[in-house]
Amino acid sequence: MFGVNVKKIEDQLVIRWQFSKIEIPISNITSVTLDDTYGGSELSAVRIGAAYGASETILIRTTNQSYILFTSNEALFPKISDLVSSTAN
Repeated sequence: MFGVNVKKIEDQLVIRWQFSKIEIPISNITSVTLDDTYGGSELSAVRIGAAYGASETILIRTTNQSYILFTSNEALFPKISDLVSSTAN
């Protein structure tokens, strides 16, 4: 598991990268967008993944924290968007 891995477990969005595991309650997620800046536009955000060589930067905003995911997996953004929107319905 070298890249960022995201899956839904119950009501949590679970992000794994290397030895890190971050659990975000899906009900706290306010938006999921692509960030077109190199290092991410939010200075206080938690950064996950390696910025160098990443083709996509995904910004996950929650009610109390923002997360920036650096990935080369272009299927990750649609996957996260689907997981979040399917829970909201």
